[in-house]
Amino acid sequence: MSERVTDLRQSRRNFLVSMGAAGALLSGCASRVTPALEQSGIDSRVERIVADTISVDMHNHVAMPSFAKTAADARPDPVGDLAGELRKSGFTAVCVTHAINAYRMAQVGDWYQYHLQLLAYTDRLLAANGMRRALTASDLRAAHRARASVVIQSVEGGQWIEGRIDRIGEAYGRGLRHLQLLHQLDDLVAPLGGVQQNTGRAAAPTLTAVGADVVRECNRLGIVVDMAHANEATVLAALKASSRPLVVSHTALDTPLARSADIYRVNPGLAARLVSVNYAKAVADAGGIIGIWRLLPTMKDYVTALRQLADVVGVDHTGIGTDTSLMPPAPPNLAGLTLTNKTWPDQTSGFVYSLAQEMLNQGFRPDEISKIAGGNYLRVLGAATSSRG
Repeated sequence: MSERVTDLRQSRRNFLVSMGAAGALLSGCASRVTPALEQSGIDSRVERIVADTISVDMHNHVAMPSFAKTAADARPDPVGDLAGELRKSGFTAVCVTHAINAYRMAQVGDWYQYHLQLLAYTDRLLAANGMRRALTASDLRAAHRARASVVIQSVEGGQWIEGRIDRIGEAYGRGLRHLQLLHQLDDLVAPLGGVQQNTGRAAAPTLTAVGADVVRECNRLGIVVDMAHANEATVLAALKASSRPLVVSHTALDTPLARSADIYRVNPGLAARLVSVNYAKAVADAGGIIGIWRLLPTMKDYVTALRQLADVVGVDHTGIGTDTSLMPPAPPNLAGLTLTNKTWPDQTSGFVYSLAQEMLNQGFRPDEISKIAGGNYLRVLGAATSSRG
């Protein structure tokens, strides 16, 4: 048994022990177990749904330090109450996502170094907040039972891979369990696939051979593959390459409602990020999930967009990927992100509480809310990590 595997297993044992200790601590602390009691406008049905649901935001951000090209460039860490904001939101976990190409002037090797810097920063952030990464579906269940705050480590964009498939295993050893293959810019060495709204030079129209190798390596290791930002041809090719269900964490069906947010008037090219019925059905037919992002005018519109998607792909393949920032300030180059718990004027409480209330208002059953809010992601994470525990 390698030293790295031994360390990983010890880390997971420590995680489960800490979850049990947290559960014992919280058993006599009702305000931590049911934080919405302190929030207005929440009825007893919502309290029960949120308490019973393992809820996951498939795409969330926290403040990130800027890339330090040299030691002299390093700046103090952003700080914030990540655990407190997570408890307020009602989410069991969020996929804490590093947007690697937030640093726009990268040369070969820079994005890999930034990736390592961000993993180390997240280590420090979680330690400061008394939190851990969940590595498997079992870890999420344990965290939910203990009412403990956890995150799932995610990266937005595989530009740090640079054709080195072994780097995925290295990241897995650091806790990566969710990899979004593409973002806004291509890998400078080995592009992975076609980007919906490429803000640089479009290098590939569809999934490349290296991109397919990355998908297969994620399947082998136990990492959820996220195809958000990928064009339709790339998604269809990835579905053929993958032996596990995929997610598209943050988008919406291309409908008049989805295009009604003010941001599309300012940035009309953003409509390229919306997906067709064919795109969504292909992901769902392979067992995957499409997540709805925040770019709707109100919480009411957001839930209507969830309904539109569920009518096409089914409740079992619809999810939440807010593309918000749980902890201020917003990451560099992502300054347009809203805060998770203050996304819309009609959001009167933490995200999941407001969501569940509006879903009830629009006729969703409690079991459907639980599936969409996180049960579906728990299933896909379980499928991805099933060989790992």
